[in-house]
Order: sequence, then structure tokens, then C-alpha cells
Amino acid sequence: MSGFVLTPTDTASEVREAAELAARHAVAADRARRLPGEVVAALVAAGFSRHFVPVRWGGRAGGFGELLHTVSTVGEGCTSAAWIAAVIAGAARMGVYLPEEGQRELWSAGPETVIAGALNPSGHATPDAGGWRLTGEWPLVSGLDFADWTLVCALVPRGERTVARFFAVPRRDYRVVDTWFNVGLRATGSNTLVADGVFVPEHRTVARGDIWQGRAVGSDAPCHTARLRTISGTLFAAPALGAARAAVRAWSARLAGKAARGPLAPRDNPMVRGVLARAEGEIESAALLLRRVAQTGDDGLGDEGEPARAPRDCALAADQLVDAVERLFRSAGCGAQAQDDPLQRIWRDVHCAASHTALRLDTAGSAYGGHLLGVR
Repeated sequence: MSGFVLTPTDTASEVREAAELAARHAVAADRARRLPGEVVAALVAAGFSRHFVPVRWGGRAGGFGELLHTVSTVGEGCTSAAWIAAVIAGAARMGVYLPEEGQRELWSAGPETVIAGALNPSGHATPDAGGWRLTGEWPLVSGLDFADWTLVCALVPRGERTVARFFAVPRRDYRVVDTWFNVGLRATGSNTLVADGVFVPEHRTVARGDIWQGRAVGSDAPCHTARLRTISGTLFAAPALGAARAAVRAWSARLAGKAARGPLAPRDNPMVRGVLARAEGEIESAALLLRRVAQTGDDGLGDEGEPARAPRDCALAADQLVDAVERLFRSAGCGAQAQDDPLQRIWRDVHCAASHTALRLDTAGSAYGGHLLGVR
């Protein structure tokens, strides 16, 4: 381990290269329902897998604001590639809550280790000598096809009830079942993980509450001590932010083509201009909300209402991105619904991303409204 830490400028060119490569493969990846290996390799080279890895393990302990920018940059080329970039960064962040021995094992091959996260407690684990036996099926796990490890959430017994716990499981110990046939984010390969009585030693487990509350082991960096609810929404909204900006470009390109082919100039139509102005305004309004959340996380600030406000802001941003893309897609006409048209792919992807539980305004809004009213 060299201990060398990259600065943001060191990775800027790699991020741009990853975005451009992902864009070139976006159509084929969407059809194949998975990213090609060269795109995954480019995301790793751009630093996404090591972004939140502690410095002592060779990582960057990077910031949320920087990640919002880099993920959305990739999202301008391919939403699915950006989703994977965010997922492998976020899952690696969860590794810092493992005991020291578990972290050492997780990153024994280096900070570029690719980690996925099965966040819903779909399976269960039972105590065994020195650890646990993990069994179950976890659907909708993005990046399984190329992950080296997966952090798997399962229910464990505690007295007469059960609680959730995470288990770090190497690729050799679980199976991947091809179940991802989704409308949007098709290239994420969010398939099903299956574990059949896998033994996980105690040092590779951590209570979900420790992750939720930011109880990092061996690090006091803001990116590790931030509570999960205060920053998780930025990870899932960043790909949609980049995709929405790409929708503006795709829509504008279609308009330019129409202007070149006919005697009328759609760009001179005030209603057409209004569609673009409003959509672009909604997108940049969403960006401001997401930047506020990311900056608060980076500064280690935020009052007692931040765990409720941050999810509200991220969910509201996601809604604005959906509205903007919907506005552009509908105004583009039937031609934008062609199989290879970028607008229809972006429309599918943004709707899919915004449906993630971390970006649901009904639940996040209710929680923040309760905070404002003093209801616990």
C-alpha cells in the first residue's frame, strides 16, 4: 500500500474518459442488460470504487460534493454507468463500519476492490461458532456481475425479535441469478444474489444501526461519520441529474435538426423556447438542492432536522428531474420514442432512478413535515 492519495484534479480526465466511453456503449449496454467490461474498468480507473475508502487502506476518503459532480458527469453519457459508479462508491463507504480486521480483509487486494450492496434484509443469518450462517435471496442488487465483495443485509435473532445486520461476503461464496429485466437502468445488471448457508466470521459483520448512525471504525472523516439518511439520496439522484442534462442536449439537437429540414424554425416559437427554459430551470434547481445536501455532509454540519430535511431535498430534486425529462420527452413527439433515440432511454432511466426508496417524496416529505410540526 503506497498511501498515495489522489486529488480531484488527478481523476478529472479519467472521469471524462469514463463518461465518453460509457456514452459510446450506452445503446448496446441497454440492450445487453449489462455494462461491458471496459466501461466497468474505466469507472474503477476513474476512482469510484476507492472514493470513500479510508486513506489508511489506500483510498481517498473523498467528499460527497465531488462525487455528486463526477457521477452526474458520467450520467450525461450513460445513466446505468453512473448508477454503478454511485453504487460501488456508496457500498465501499459502508465497509468502514466493519471491525478493523474485517476492513483489512475487505481491502486486502487494494482500494480498487469493487463492492456491491444488498441493502434490503431479504434473508436471515443464524449464529455459528465464531460467526454466522447466512441464507437467502436478495433481488435488485446492482453491479453483482463484476463485484469482488457484496455487503449483504439480513435479519438476525435478538431475544424474541429480529434486527438487521450487514455481512461482507466475497464473490466466491454466493451465486448470481439473472433476474434483471427492467424498463429503466437496464444496463445496471441489478440481479439476484443467493446465499446458501454461507459462513461469515464475526469480524466481517456490523449492525445496520452503526451504518445508519455513522459509527465509523478507525476514521473520523466527515464522509464516514455522516449519518446515512443525510447523504444517501445524493448517491441515487446524481445519475438522474446527469441524465436530465443529457436530455436537454438531446432535445435541443432534435430541434436543431427540425429547423434545418423545414421552412419553419421551431426554435423561434416562444412555446418551444418555454419548454426548454422551464426544463433546464427545473434541472438546475434540483442540482442546487443536491449540492446543499452534499455540502452539508462534507462540512459535517446540519442541525437536528438534517436527517429529515436531506431526504426531503433529494426526493424533491428527483421529482423535479422527472418533471423536466417528462416535459422534454412529451414535447419531442413520437420520433423520440424510437428504440435508439437517447431521449426515450433517458426517460426510462430517470423514472426508474426516481422510484428508488431513497428518493420517494411521499415518505421523505411525510418525515420532514412531521419534523416541522414537532411530531416524532
